[in-house]
Amino acid sequence: MMKEISLRNYLNEDVLEAGCDEAGRGPLAGPVFAAAVILPADFHHPLLNDSKKMTAAHRDKVREVIEREAVSWAVEAVSPAEIDELNILWASVTGMQRAVLRLDPKPEFLLIDGNKFRPFDQYGRADYRTVVKGDATFASIAAASVLAKTWRDEYMKKIASEYPMYGWERNMGYPTPEHIAAIREYGYTPYHRMSFHPRELEPTLFRDL
Repeated sequence: MMKEISLRNYLNEDVLEAGCDEAGRGPLAGPVFAAAVILPADFHHPLLNDSKKMTAAHRDKVREVIEREAVSWAVEAVSPAEIDELNILWASVTGMQRAVLRLDPKPEFLLIDGNKFRPFDQYGRADYRTVVKGDATFASIAAASVLAKTWRDEYMKKIASEYPMYGWERNMGYPTPEHIAAIREYGYTPYHRMSFHPRELEPTLFRDL
């Protein structure tokens, strides 16, 4: 029997809070996706957890519930070109900021997964809190992680048909042996992050010795 996860519904009672998270910081290809979610104060789903700890089937099931029952939600993608320009950390932050700005009603406070964020628009430092392992702590952050992950996986499966040799429908752009081998054989695509240099593809003086 699956052990039910206990997530906190809010940090501040009677404050409209949004949870924010991203998916896809580590891949060599594809955008990073970020989501922001405002949940009802009494929201509960027995399968909701850090999306990395959920099965694909459970993520898809919970995504439907979140998108139907959330007070507001938004998902944003930050392109490989923007990742190369900003670096992956600030591209992730930018994606979360963009998602927050699409929420209606606007949240009064933000819960951010991780330990890095920065003030923007009307949100100063007093209006958000970073939470390490927030997706395993707060329901709203976990919900954002589910949306970001499922939307990104869906996108990667879609673009995999354009470049089937890279196996993106299986590896989601991560540096698997299959993906590394395909880059060696076919080179990079417009979907690759050119600022990401996996060790396996770095030139070495000793490779031919």
